[in-house]
Amino acid sequence: MLLNISSSPISHRIPHSLSNLNNQSKTHHLPKSHLSSTFSNHSLFYTKNRALFSNKRNPFDGERISYKPRALAGLDIGSFESVLEASAVLTAIIVVHETGHFLAAYLQGIHVSKFAIGFGPILAKFNSNNVEYSLRAFPLGGFVGFPDNDPNSGIPLDDKNLLKNRPIWDRVVVVSAGIVANVIFAYAIIFAQVVFVGLPVQEAFPGVLVPDVKSSSAAARDGLLPGDVILAVDGSELTSFGSDSVSKVADVVKSNPNHSVLLRVQRGKEGFEIMITPDKSFDGTGRLGVQLSPNVRFSKVKPKNVTETFSFVGREFFGLSYNVLDSLKKTFLNFSQTAGQVAGPVAIIAVGAEVAKSNADGLYQFAALLNLNLAVVNLLPLPALDGGTLALILLEAARGGRKLPLEVEQGIMSSGILLVIFLGLFLIVKDTLNLDFIREML
Repeated sequence: MLLNISSSPISHRIPHSLSNLNNQSKTHHLPKSHLSSTFSNHSLFYTKNRALFSNKRNPFDGERISYKPRALAGLDIGSFESVLEASAVLTAIIVVHETGHFLAAYLQGIHVSKFAIGFGPILAKFNSNNVEYSLRAFPLGGFVGFPDNDPNSGIPLDDKNLLKNRPIWDRVVVVSAGIVANVIFAYAIIFAQVVFVGLPVQEAFPGVLVPDVKSSSAAARDGLLPGDVILAVDGSELTSFGSDSVSKVADVVKSNPNHSVLLRVQRGKEGFEIMITPDKSFDGTGRLGVQLSPNVRFSKVKPKNVTETFSFVGREFFGLSYNVLDSLKKTFLNFSQTAGQVAGPVAIIAVGAEVAKSNADGLYQFAALLNLNLAVVNLLPLPALDGGTLALILLEAARGGRKLPLEVEQGIMSSGILLVIFLGLFLIVKDTLNLDFIREML
């Protein structure tokens, strides 16, 4: 599962009706696959591309600003409870995707032999109706297995209910069902948020909020407290709204390791200046040990009727979809610059844990975004993704129903799966070393 997620995963949009405000505040409205013995392998890695939540307009909504607090360096894994919440979201999305494939096959009478979450050695399993359900060691995705070329299945090779013997359209339905399931799940999540929680409305003010200060950090040592608002850095006023001000503070801190930085701070009704000296991180950048977010206040708005409900849901769904597509386009057009930002399941859980820790309601959008990313990326014609299998099926159709040799097809998919597993393991190690508490021990 290749995902594009900003280090600030949740964002809000300004509806045009709320954008005409004074200059003191602004209000914002939040409105793979293996065709033979295994199928639907999905790896869990993504690129932390800020373009997904950029301060821009799209055809479906107004200006987006990111409010999610973010650490100045590394990944904050958050509390154990928030980690469990993020892990549950990620697991649910994988299960939904694989269930889509499974049901599409089962309801058509196609033989299914395995349903797995994860790859590698089996940690736990049970069998039901000739299907092995398992939880595996490496949390890099999941797969649905078919007995098409399993000599021990006891199913004749010419059985019409083997996936490989089904008409092209039947196979297309099975391959694409996981993508459809994630799109439907994303819509359902947004619908639930609108109906049961409401969409946040935020009023933004100049400056940068400090939601959290780590103990024994440079910020704590020099007197910065949670709840402080940074109004200026080194004499430069933070007059802009949103993530621009956050980025400005972060850039100054990162570029001044072991050098004093002057902050003008507001604490309640009191204003004063603090001279703060960022610590030097192992990568040579400055580090305060704080989280930063735009200076905003929130309330929630629920729809008044059915029409407004579907209007809110539709705007949010298409707005998020547009930004996912736009982010992926920018990722591939600038891949040489974004390749180093690819991250794996540890980073996904860390980002989700930060969302859950700062604002549990943000998990709705976090889950919707993961679903939409998984759906879009799995359409790419790459080995080990649903799009790769769809490409082989379309090639078969173009060849008049003549399939590629089995060895060639299996070689293509197996090489893709192997690459995904090695890349996933590499990213797990890299992301783990980038966690805040690991960085502090190094």
